Amino acid sequence: MDGLKLKILELLKEDARRSAELIATMLGVDRASVAAAIAEMEADHVIAKYATVVNWSKVDEDKVTALIEVQITPERGRGFDAIAERIYLYPEVKSVYLMSGAYDLLVEIEGKSLKDVASFVSNKLSPLDRVLSTKTHFILKKYKQDGIIFEDHEDDQRLLISP
Repeated sequence: MDGLKLKILELLKEDARRSAELIATMLGVDRASVAAAIAEMEADHVIAKYATVVNWSKVDEDKVTALIEVQITPERGRGFDAIAERIYLYPEVKSVYLMSGAYDLLVEIEGKSLKDVASFVSNKLSPLDRVLSTKTHFILKKYKQDGIIFEDHEDDQRLLISP
């Protein structure tokens, strides 16, 4: 991938609302080149989606997010891909990652309550063939996501003392 496309991706990652014209100005290139690069990356699914980072703690909608460590037995010929596909097709599943270390997959899900998440794990995830074990962790509070800090932090109020 050429340098222009990488720079465009970085700028869009910071703020997906940036126009091709603004990006062109920021990079010192013509608007048509930026628009063509963006269109090509969208067609190639390099840019898969433009998303908004929401601080759900500021919204009056209850959501429970859980991270589930899943140990699995890989399938002959397809490895981890087959079971990962079965898992990511559930609508509750927001993300699935193949991991190194003590477990194989990290699954992020959302539910309306702890009971919904528990039901998903016990009725849908755990019974799947090749799933050996699960360990569920509930997110209690998000401090930072995708580089965005959610907490209002106070500036350091201590007096500066120098010798």
